[in-house]
Amino acid sequence: MTLNRQVYEKLQTVSTATLTTQLFKRGLRNVYLQGVRRMSKPGPNLVGPAFTLRNIPAREDLDVMSVFENPEHPQRKAIEVTPAGAVLVIDCRRDTRAASAGDILIKRLAVRGVAGFVSDGCVRDSEGVAAQAFPVYCAGGSAPLNLAIHHAVDMNVPIACGGVPVYPGDIVVGDAEGIVIVPFHLAEEVANDAGEQEVLEQFIIGEISSGRALPGTYPANAETRARFAAWRALRAKAP
Repeated sequence: MTLNRQVYEKLQTVSTATLTTQLFKRGLRNVYLQGVRRMSKPGPNLVGPAFTLRNIPAREDLDVMSVFENPEHPQRKAIEVTPAGAVLVIDCRRDTRAASAGDILIKRLAVRGVAGFVSDGCVRDSEGVAAQAFPVYCAGGSAPLNLAIHHAVDMNVPIACGGVPVYPGDIVVGDAEGIVIVPFHLAEEVANDAGEQEVLEQFIIGEISSGRALPGTYPANAETRARFAAWRALRAKAP
């Protein structure tokens, strides 16, 4: 499944707040990852299909340093096989006592053309991660390596992240506020309606700024929508 380029570009410009409203209208209430914020430098919206990694609690006899020598180790393999343009989304059970990755693994994702990194756990080397432009969303910084708390078990399966179900191929959208998960089959209609919502809200902000009261303005009644239609037509004629 490939996201239409026009849909991708629309999702790069709309806010996660708008997307949550559009998804709410379609009956989806639990789509915003709780406790996950952008750590890296500000930039355009993160948009891409989810490639997932699931962790369970670590066990001392299994999670030892030597496991990293195995190229099939799920955490290390996920770094190497997450497709270019996709977003690696990691389920850490919202446990922030250890990192889910560090600056070297995240740099490898960036070099490979992966779109971004999302985890409901923490990352280590957080000062270096924060200095990067590559989009990283997580629960904060934590120095201990992943093996102290997390045991990576499988990739590209349904997971929970930030309390939200994430299925492989779901569309991940991130802005300065956080991350929203958009089911792939809804992405096009949600992107279109989100764009329309933001144009209307731009007009409404102008109305409120000019002194109009909320009743009849937000939400817009027929009179407000008529003024909006005239305002939009005037903008379309402007050079």
